[in-house]
Amino acid sequence: MKFKDLGIHNPVLEGVEAMGFEEATPIQEQAIPVILSNKDLLACAQTGTGKTAAFLLPVLQKISDNPNHGEINTLIIVPTRELAVQIDNQIQGLGYFVGVSSIAIYGGGDGSSWDNQKKALVQGADIIVATPGRFIAHINQEYVKLNTVKHFILDEADRMLDMGFYDDIKLIMKQLPANRQNLMFSATMPPNIKKLTNEVLKDPAQISLALSKPAENIVQAAFLTYEGQKAELLKHLLKAKKMTSVIVFSSKKASVDQLTKEFKKMGIQAEAIHSGLEQQHREKVLQDFTNRQIHVLVATDVVSRGIDITGIEMVVNYNVPQDAEDYVHRIGRTARASSDGVAFTFINEEDMGRFSRIEKLIEKEVRKVKLPSHIGEGPVYNPNYREKKPFRGKKREKR
Repeated sequence: MKFKDLGIHNPVLEGVEAMGFEEATPIQEQAIPVILSNKDLLACAQTGTGKTAAFLLPVLQKISDNPNHGEINTLIIVPTRELAVQIDNQIQGLGYFVGVSSIAIYGGGDGSSWDNQKKALVQGADIIVATPGRFIAHINQEYVKLNTVKHFILDEADRMLDMGFYDDIKLIMKQLPANRQNLMFSATMPPNIKKLTNEVLKDPAQISLALSKPAENIVQAAFLTYEGQKAELLKHLLKAKKMTSVIVFSSKKASVDQLTKEFKKMGIQAEAIHSGLEQQHREKVLQDFTNRQIHVLVATDVVSRGIDITGIEMVVNYNVPQDAEDYVHRIGRTARASSDGVAFTFINEEDMGRFSRIEKLIEKEVRKVKLPSHIGEGPVYNPNYREKKPFRGKKREKR
């Protein structure tokens, strides 16, 4: 469907066209009319389906129809700084012809960033996009007035609960007016989401699309490797494919830093990104990667959700993620906006059980690819493998 057929009209449509959007995605087709009708909404859809525009467009439409600048109209709470910045950028693009004001509020900056955030909150930016911790820090200073908020949006709600933000969300809700529209977007629907849903939403409409399934246009494959073979295999893939936009996921910051060093020695334009780096540095790395000045981004799961960079050709899971859901989010960084993509996963002996759980979740057996001959033989796939841990207790005496 076209966006104008969903109730979106000028000047929001001009922003849609300027951003290059032509037809609505399924989540947008279903969510936009619900949000325009002022109903609460619980929406579950996998990453890369256009969730951000699904809630931004109708909100921008409402602000355009009834502008009241100088008051906070919409509050969007998100789990990470990167997602806050990305949504704020989309607001600026989609809402360019509406003339909305917005700001991303997150921690990690210097004193001037705090002052800019305070100024926007006091003067009343139309849309606030914030991470819970930093936003509560501002609330505690008692200059944040949220009595004019008409839309309260929780994006990546499942991720926020995973990160322990439940109490923070409840605290923020206490500051909001009772008469407001509540929208909750989540990629997955774990049991604890139901509790939060009951406390946030009032008689919500519900949308559920392709729960926890990777996009069909992602080619998935796995290599069975011993830990010592992984670095050489990764180098082989990067050289063989000659790709200009690759994300390599590793669960540990130390591993991310080490891999980045190795790539640079090989002459590969690579940079690391993880929570241990300064926010300003992380933003520059993401910008350089988006602009193809960096060809390989080596990352922890800090970028596995919510970072929308088109044209990522390949994702490599250097190790199997602990949470099966994170596998879906990691590989969802590629094959976005109807493009194709490739996702490789390296599985050592200890990861086999976890990868088996991933295959059950996505209801698909991922093809196991033979290692290149120069790397040697890898382990045999055994999903029932259990890591043997050293015995550390006292031996019982025989009776």
